[in-house]
Amino acid sequence: MNDLATLLIVDDERHTREGLRQSLEDEFDCFVASNATEALEHLRHDGIDVMLTDLRLGGDDGMKLLEQAMALPKPPVCIMMTAYGSVETAVEAMRRGAYHFVTKPLNLDEVELLIKRALRSRRLEQENHSLRQQVEEKFSVQGILGRDDSLRPILQTIEQVAPTRATVLIEGESGTGKELVARAIHHLSNRPKAKLITVHCAALSPQILESELFGHEKGAFTGAQEKRIGRFELADGGTLFLDEIGEIDANTQVKLLRALGEQTIERVGGAKPIKVDVRVIAATNRDLAAMVREGKFREDLYWRLRVVTIAMPPLRSRKGDIPVLAEHFLKELAQANQKAFKPLGEDALPLLMSHDWPGNVRELRAAIEHGVVMSNTGRVMAKHLPAYLSRPGGLGWRSPVAGGGAGGSGAPSAPASPGSKHAAEGSPLDVHAMEKQLIVEALERCGNNRSEAAEMLNMSRRSLQRKLKQMGMVRRHRRRGPNP
Repeated sequence: MNDLATLLIVDDERHTREGLRQSLEDEFDCFVASNATEALEHLRHDGIDVMLTDLRLGGDDGMKLLEQAMALPKPPVCIMMTAYGSVETAVEAMRRGAYHFVTKPLNLDEVELLIKRALRSRRLEQENHSLRQQVEEKFSVQGILGRDDSLRPILQTIEQVAPTRATVLIEGESGTGKELVARAIHHLSNRPKAKLITVHCAALSPQILESELFGHEKGAFTGAQEKRIGRFELADGGTLFLDEIGEIDANTQVKLLRALGEQTIERVGGAKPIKVDVRVIAATNRDLAAMVREGKFREDLYWRLRVVTIAMPPLRSRKGDIPVLAEHFLKELAQANQKAFKPLGEDALPLLMSHDWPGNVRELRAAIEHGVVMSNTGRVMAKHLPAYLSRPGGLGWRSPVAGGGAGGSGAPSAPASPGSKHAAEGSPLDVHAMEKQLIVEALERCGNNRSEAAEMLNMSRRSLQRKLKQMGMVRRHRRRGPNP
């Protein structure tokens, strides 16, 4: 068994290629070729590590051979040589993938040193690639990144349950990656090439949801001018992902129970059973067990759905994954925004690690995107991240109305007036001021989009509108300068 690195020498001059072979064969397992055709044969069948080729090969073009070599599944390290060297030629060769460029007459010691340096570079690249693959295999499944101990049993469960037909219920707060888990289960299943159909149950009214899931016949109700194929039929042979399953009404629950139990459905307004082969994955950020006890969710459906349960941990309980996720989002968003990628600034990570992330992974991604957009150098520092992260009572903290931390501005607070209580004592005046500050910050961050601000503050848009009126802030947050 030969452990020497393989070297292919390509030159149309016999004495040159043979001279190189004799000089280098003690250090490398040498192959020789006089033209591009012979060279390609060696490249395809002999596992060549390094190719040393002349730029001019009689009737062949060394540049074209270089391109063909670099297009192979496992390309060699390519070093070009020529008697007609120029800076322009060297730049062009390296642009097309060459490792280096040497001119004739050759210094054999320098050539040998260059080949060894090229091999070291190749080995480092292969080791880095192998390590990256190992990390990805160990710490990720179909795009679910994480190293925290709490995530590992989840990844194992995904791999275990994916090839089966079992119904899966994914539980967890908003933004924890429940849809990613559903996609991973589908892609690792026995039906990865079939469709994965997603239904966001909370976004649809009960009437529309029923039609969306099961379809309807022409004339089934006012406005049903033609037959509609439902999501169950569209997902036949594949997977149906029901997001926010806790939001479906009682009537739809009954029909869903039958679909799960009998693998048959009926379109709205129809009487003919339709057989379907659908694997169902459901997700919820609500406590379905509590809803069953309260009579708001059918117990029989609950047990049908939770054959296997996966509970996604919130980001605050797996903070060890923040560096991994932050780097992943940084690379992805730098590319998406056509900006240079650089490692996270040294003062940014401590700031990310100190935050509680009530919006979980989704909030972290938004924070990194903010940093990418605000940085002009490609390096995201703490100053480029959203301002609320550096404030002890930022938007990520619980609302002071609910007993959480204060929403300070980061500047020293003004002295309390005589007779007033400190904020720590929770006086109504202080709580009101802190709530007002949080609302102002949310509106500023969301560009005055009240729907987004309400979602960030974990309240309805109507509640936010009412608070704005109570605080006299209906117009104030839109002003960009001093009052006229």
